[in-house]
Amino acid sequence: MKKTTLATAVVAVATAVASVPAFAQSSVTLYGIVDTGIEYFTHATPTGGSIVRMPVIGGGDVPSRWGLKGAEDLGGGLKAIFTLESGFSASNGALQQGGRLFGRQAYVGLSGSWGQLTFGRQYSMTNWGMVESNIIGAGGFGGLASFDPYLLAARFDNDVVYMGTFSGVTVGASYSTGRDSSTAGNCPGQTGNDFLACRAISAMLKYDGSTWGVSTTYDEQRGGAGATPVTVVPGLPGIAFTNSGDTDRRYQVAAHVDIKSVRVGAGWLHRVVEGNTRSARIDIEYLGASVPYGAWVFDGQVSRIDNSEFDADGTMGTLRANYNLSKRTALYGVFAYMKNNGKGGIYSVSASSTVPAAPHPGSNQLGVELGIRHLF
Repeated sequence: MKKTTLATAVVAVATAVASVPAFAQSSVTLYGIVDTGIEYFTHATPTGGSIVRMPVIGGGDVPSRWGLKGAEDLGGGLKAIFTLESGFSASNGALQQGGRLFGRQAYVGLSGSWGQLTFGRQYSMTNWGMVESNIIGAGGFGGLASFDPYLLAARFDNDVVYMGTFSGVTVGASYSTGRDSSTAGNCPGQTGNDFLACRAISAMLKYDGSTWGVSTTYDEQRGGAGATPVTVVPGLPGIAFTNSGDTDRRYQVAAHVDIKSVRVGAGWLHRVVEGNTRSARIDIEYLGASVPYGAWVFDGQVSRIDNSEFDADGTMGTLRANYNLSKRTALYGVFAYMKNNGKGGIYSVSASSTVPAAPHPGSNQLGVELGIRHLF
């Protein structure tokens, strides 16, 4: 009886596969990055001492991840697409993004000549707006996340996203019904009759030419019952954010230009936080360049934050060198120096931990990292 049942099932599957139309071709790709190193910091302990450690979130280039992405041709230029991407720590093997299995991305949708419409956990337009101009990128060392941790993980749960590119112009928009449904974030969406609780929206208008590009983005997050405080200075208590009327808005303008093989990028991000009992207005500016030379790639960036409400300003300079052993494997070194100003200035050159290696208020910090990155 069991053999008959198994044979019947096999025949049924074979018949179903054989009946698929000829145009319904599909593909699935496994990919990933493993990136980690050794970090050294000055002024990183309560007594002002130095520390040496492996980064938790990611190395000096990009956070580690693995993923699956696929597409099925549905005919007439229409495709079904999906991506599942998991972030992890190479230092201890732990899942990142609040312990989610696919915390970096998890979406499914449709694409065609009109663009693509996708549903799931996805990046905010803030991320896509700075990807070409932010030379240091989303690495955990010497990047903009040292000033604003959101820039290391600009993404939402429960998100509907549209993106389309037409004659070099890309338009994008997203709407999340519950921006963070993890236990840690505790902002899953509507509660009772409060329709705006935990909502998030973002929008982008971007132009990319052959040698230059410019983008502008808008990003808004709403508070909700039980939501964690909004971080304004990493390592300091945040702003309470438990009402749907509380808002965290980011306005961004970014641009890049390619001069032969050299890329120069710059950007400005203005952030306005209106919380339960406190508000803040913050400006972040950055300017960087990337120079390839044979097997080497040299990157440099200067970034600054102005945060008068928290009396916390900072300026950071970052230098990075990658040596490509192959198309998939590289060794790198990163040097970063943070100059803090004000009583609340405790910015660290590293955003690679949920508890930054923060210096004493107003003191400066030097950081060095040596690491290795492999793509597959």
